[in-house]
Amino acid sequence: MFETFDHERSRYASGGIVQRMPGELIDSIWMIIDLDLKGVFPLTNLLTFDVQNNQGRVTLLFSQPHSEFALGVDLPYFYDESLPKSVYAYDDGQRQTILLPSETR
Repeated sequence: MFETFDHERSRYASGGIVQRMPGELIDSIWMIIDLDLKGVFPLTNLLTFDVQNNQGRVTLLFSQPHSEFALGVDLPYFYDESLPKSVYAYDDGQRQTILLPSETR
């Protein structure tokens, strides 16, 4: 058994994420996991973040399958229609990856 989303393990962003999301938003997802979710919510190995337009700024809405918990985090970054609508954070026990839903098997 491993601890999900341990910040000591390797972290990556998929090619699709790198193409569609600025580095600051990618880094923000990792920071939200480390500072706002870890130790607060029981985390599974698959997290979902919906990318929402909040009056021209980005809000990331966290959720995970089979959980009633959710958390919205307002960020100081401008929202752009080209951003993905949702992204996943996945932890396989060796590495952690942020990826697009279309990049899952």
